[in-house]
Amino acid sequence: MSRAHRDNPGQPSQRQLRVAELVRKELADILSRGQLRDPGLDGLVITVPEVRMTPDLKVATCLVMPLGGEKADQAVAALNRSAKYLRGQVSRRMTMKYMPDLRFVLDTRFDDDDRIGRLLHSDPVRRDVEHDDNDD
Repeated sequence: MSRAHRDNPGQPSQRQLRVAELVRKELADILSRGQLRDPGLDGLVITVPEVRMTPDLKVATCLVMPLGGEKADQAVAALNRSAKYLRGQVSRRMTMKYMPDLRFVLDTRFDDDDRIGRLLHSDPVRRDVEHDDNDD
């Protein structure tokens, strides 16, 4: 077992991160050039902020978000329909023994951040924080 796995259990390895970034870069390039023709993607600009690899590098979970967040579910469905085509396009650009299967999911991290920010600035939380500060 490598040292990285013992020191950081549950964290992706350096190899996973490197392969994920290569897949993300190539996928973003393919989508930005408009090489994918699908009616569900007409008029949408798709960003690929992150790709997460499984430890065996067989599955790549691609976090995607249409610019402006409009028609997000439609875009994810279209990308999942075209996953085999995109996998073939990415594999032509990369030199790997096995190309991972691509799975597309909506990137909700920004929405989650906004929700947590609103919760932290809500009155009940503010009262609790002020109450804890007065106890010191």
